[in-house]
Amino acid sequence: MSKEKTQWKEFLEAASVLQYVLSVIFLAVACYVLTAYLMFTSLWPLCALYFVWLVMDWQTPEKGGRKRRFVRKWRVWEHFRDFFPVKLVKTAELNPNKNYIFGYHPHGIVCAGAFSCFSTESCGFAEAFPGVRPSLATLAGLFKIPFFREYMMSAGLCPVSKPSLVHLLSKSGKGNAVVIVIGGAAESLSSSPGVHTILVKQRKGFVRMALECGADLVPVYSFGENELFKQVIFSQGSLSRKLQDLFKNIMGFAPCLFVGERFVLLPYRTPITTVVGSPISVPKHLIPTEEEVNHYHRLYIEALSKLFHEHKVKYGLSESHKLEII
Repeated sequence: MSKEKTQWKEFLEAASVLQYVLSVIFLAVACYVLTAYLMFTSLWPLCALYFVWLVMDWQTPEKGGRKRRFVRKWRVWEHFRDFFPVKLVKTAELNPNKNYIFGYHPHGIVCAGAFSCFSTESCGFAEAFPGVRPSLATLAGLFKIPFFREYMMSAGLCPVSKPSLVHLLSKSGKGNAVVIVIGGAAESLSSSPGVHTILVKQRKGFVRMALECGADLVPVYSFGENELFKQVIFSQGSLSRKLQDLFKNIMGFAPCLFVGERFVLLPYRTPITTVVGSPISVPKHLIPTEEEVNHYHRLYIEALSKLFHEHKVKYGLSESHKLEII
């Protein structure tokens, strides 16, 4: 029998999730505003010194960043995990003497499962996969934002850029796992309860990177990620969808119109189960051919589909649920 939560515990969980959602949506802009404000106060010398240091430190995000274990172990992340709750499921062993690219699906609205499982220690990744160090990859442009970059690096996030991925997979020893949300911003526009649509057919860059670095591919599917918010989904070709796509192409992220269960931004308390599949062995070819890329891309899609169908009933879906791969 599970212990009933106290009102205080429920409040802490809701507060931790709300601060995460607000951080995803507003923190980058808030850091810009704060920096501009401080430049016109008596604290401007501190800002000037920070900018000097920022120039000197500019390449750090693409050289492994500055992961801080104590940030990843903050108690707030345990409350975040318990809100839904989020659970990490291991289906196969990972050799710590190899490097990996985890393909995470689906994107959802705020990637709650990816953040909880791979950017915090709340779900027990270190215990499940000893010797493997995860790094969640996100938009490279975010690491150019003053102060915000420090927060992201401390949690182990890294830019989803070629120099960053090459450094982690080829120049930082073994036991590194880069987690890439393959569908990206485009996939978030399809996120809605009951929908299992993933964008991967035309996305082969992660496979090419795996071949160039000799990193094994690992499919990951997060059941429940799309159930957190209800989203207004505009039809393809409509003016609203075209504006969303235009914004996404310019800014790198999609302006989703969504609503949660409470206070608009607080998501539904829906369990999220992140299932890590078996690794696909990939050889190292510095200049892979298109045939090789297509071959391992096909193996990856087959493994992802198998992972989804083997676990869908166990984690709340019916046997008739289909995975739409586009």
